[in-house]
Amino acid sequence: MTKPFPALLGLCLLCTANAALADHDRRWWRDWGDERKEEFWDGPCRVKLESEDDEFKREIKCKGGRGAWWHGEWKDEFRDGRCRIKQDVKYDEFKEEVKCD
Repeated sequence: MTKPFPALLGLCLLCTANAALADHDRRWWRDWGDERKEEFWDGPCRVKLESEDDEFKREIKCKGGRGAWWHGEWKDEFRDGRCRIKQDVKYDEFKEEVKCD
């Protein structure tokens, strides 16, 4: 007889970890209230953040795709509350633009 508890526990932990990582800093702009510009390295990736009034931009470039937390390529536009968000994502580059009303 096998014991299903360890397998079930492992499956639950795996699903929880994936859900936690799926929404990586989705609302990062809400902490920025004024005009700001930052550039820094996050591991092997170069990150640029800009804000002006109710417009925010984030650009992440990972040479060769190393260190990227996203997978795949897509373009998407959606709303989050009063903000319109555009994403243009490639395997080695993540661009996000947020404009709030």
